[in-house]
Amino acid sequence: MLPPRCLRCGLLVEQPGTLCVSCWTDVSFVTEPLCGHCGLPFDHDPAPAKADAMTCGACLRSPPPFQRARAVLRYDEASRPLVLSFKHADRTEAAGAFAQWMERAAGELIADCDLIAPVPLHWRRLFARRYNQAALLAQALSLRSGLAGMPDLLVRRRATPSQGRLSADRRRRNVAGAFAVRAGRQEALRGRRLLLVDDVMTTGATVSACARAALAAGARGVDVAVLARAVRS
Repeated sequence: MLPPRCLRCGLLVEQPGTLCVSCWTDVSFVTEPLCGHCGLPFDHDPAPAKADAMTCGACLRSPPPFQRARAVLRYDEASRPLVLSFKHADRTEAAGAFAQWMERAAGELIADCDLIAPVPLHWRRLFARRYNQAALLAQALSLRSGLAGMPDLLVRRRATPSQGRLSADRRRRNVAGAFAVRAGRQEALRGRRLLLVDDVMTTGATVSACARAALAAGARGVDVAVLARAVRS
């Protein structure tokens, strides 16, 4: 059996599914104070209000369709290798550890939800990549929490260009109407609260499009849990 290695740099560690001391120090975990709606961390405590009552300017201007979003890590230069190796380099063994982190970050959301589902890949991208990293996270989170997982709840109806280099507005237009609840799954969703899982949240366009599709199909509400999120400067 191979010795456990750091999920980020590959250095030998004591326990599998962990980071070495240096990598743990380098990555930035999302902590309070944060927006009670989208989970954006604030650099400074904006008010003596309760954490769940604080709302960022973006959510005040245009509330997203999901109720709450929570993330484990800030998506930056330190966390990017960790996320991309899981997403593109077959480091799928990290899913269990990431789900444990997500369980801590989104514990309140998990307690309130009825089922867990991932953001889907289009079948062509899934064929090329061979796995959906969001589905691996959702499955691991379902196993840890004991909540029902539904990996095929949502379907990506059309292949959308990569969101990577698009502006926020173009991201929204790119995924508008791209998702739907799979035929035959509406009854399983109707009246239930969904926890939507993805690996990275940038502007929130993708998870918002998925949330709209779930709500249109009868979901009682949608929350979002992600491994990492970009933080607006």
